[in-house]
Amino acid sequence: MDHSHDHHHAPPILGHSSLVTRPTCYLCSVDPRARLLVAVAFSVVVAVLLKSPTALWLALAVGIVAVAMARLRPMAVLKRLVPFNLLVLVLFLVLPLTKDGQPLVTLLGFDLTGEGFLQAGRIALKGNAILLTLMVMLGTLDVGILGHTLSHLRVPDKLTHLLVFTVRYLDVLHREYLRLAAAMKTRGFRPRLNRHTLATYGYLVGMLLVRSFDRAERIVAAMKCRGFRGRFYLLDHFSFSRRDVPFCVVSIVTLLALIVVQYT
Repeated sequence: MDHSHDHHHAPPILGHSSLVTRPTCYLCSVDPRARLLVAVAFSVVVAVLLKSPTALWLALAVGIVAVAMARLRPMAVLKRLVPFNLLVLVLFLVLPLTKDGQPLVTLLGFDLTGEGFLQAGRIALKGNAILLTLMVMLGTLDVGILGHTLSHLRVPDKLTHLLVFTVRYLDVLHREYLRLAAAMKTRGFRPRLNRHTLATYGYLVGMLLVRSFDRAERIVAAMKCRGFRGRFYLLDHFSFSRRDVPFCVVSIVTLLALIVVQYT
């Protein structure tokens, strides 16, 4: 495997080629170790340190600017934000009811606190800022390069393998599910709220688990035939070059600016 800077134009993680409009030459040339460390540092700063609305809005703006500079497809980005923001809508309904504080409004006899709305808003801003940054920094990395990067950063081999295989074969399992669902439809299955529908979905899940287990055994056998002994050997290594310096400097300055805004 050659994971040098000239080979970073690999297919994006999970095969999400629709995420990128066209190759982002500069970002693709940045050392993946730097991208991973920046993504982790940004996530920790936003999740742990930032609490003021100004700092959180600034962090969200950083994520939006990063997406624009990376030339990611806006609709693809929004699609990936939908599941998290659906959860946020639930939080906006639950937290005002459960968070102690001054009642802001009374609805159907229940007091909705302003503190609850503020807490839900913070979670929304933090989550979206982190997700946008992760899409830019890690979402365009090939899964093999990501595993290579984790190994270089001394992440335990078992955790690296678990992550790499999970990411790699989630798409395989999804395709298997689509085949089974298509077979059900060709046999005239139409979901309804009855016992037959529940039983059919139970059979679908069971068959998916059986086929997943069978596929896992075939994959293990194939890997052993290729000499796999519990670890991936790194034949090529990343190198930190001058082109990585501007990226690291801008990232550090951005993180420091967020912290300064938070504590001023």
